[in-house]
Amino acid sequence: MAGDNIIVVDDVSFAYTNVGELAYESMIISGVSFDVRRGEFVSLIGPSGCGKSTLLRIIAGLIRPRSGRVVYNGSVVNGPTRGISFVFQDFALLPWLTNIENVKLGLSFSSIDDNAKYEIANGLLEKLGLSGFEDAYPNSLSGGMKQRVGIARALASKPDVLLMDEPFSALDELTANLLRSDISAMLRGKDIQVSCVLMVTHNVDEAVELSDKIAVLSNRPSRLKGIIDVALPYPRNKRHKDFIDLTDRVYGLLTQ
Repeated sequence: MAGDNIIVVDDVSFAYTNVGELAYESMIISGVSFDVRRGEFVSLIGPSGCGKSTLLRIIAGLIRPRSGRVVYNGSVVNGPTRGISFVFQDFALLPWLTNIENVKLGLSFSSIDDNAKYEIANGLLEKLGLSGFEDAYPNSLSGGMKQRVGIARALASKPDVLLMDEPFSALDELTANLLRSDISAMLRGKDIQVSCVLMVTHNVDEAVELSDKIAVLSNRPSRLKGIIDVALPYPRNKRHKDFIDLTDRVYGLLTQ
């Protein structure tokens, strides 16, 4: 059950600027506010190019907002923060490292010894269905398997908050469906202690399938058009009338 706020996005704005001969400023995000509570899976959805990924990077502390602030557990985010992990759209695996070495990167700042890091990384690869591929290199894996390694790396440090930037968009639909189901079950289980998840997506069905609430953004400069609560039981049936009605509501808010 969702409880206190873990992430608060408070009136965040962002603009790209060019200070060369052709100086200009392009406003990307304008005054966006919402919160993510303990136990929630929240999706950010909006038109392509509206600044969803930029906003996620601001929340992660990778980019500073032009104005406004992001608060994590009561403290303002001013840079990369322990407790917040990031899953990238393009996997971002280092090809010269084995899969288990890539996962251990998520423990780079941990004080535990290498044997303990190995046990954690090995256990996550097993949970994600990659037993037997620990010592293989990323170039030997399918796209879905690479993303499982990326998710394992993000979870290795036992983060409080998991941020995911279109984690399934680079996959074929069959692989994406299977991975969505596996990740949803794992995150909602008792083995992975993540307080909340915030995911960027452009896929309305995906947002309704996974989320407790959906934050809908406008075209650039991006503003919050509304929040839609998703109270459907898990696992969710995409053919059920309530699921279809909710997707229609999200489409309606996106396109109005």
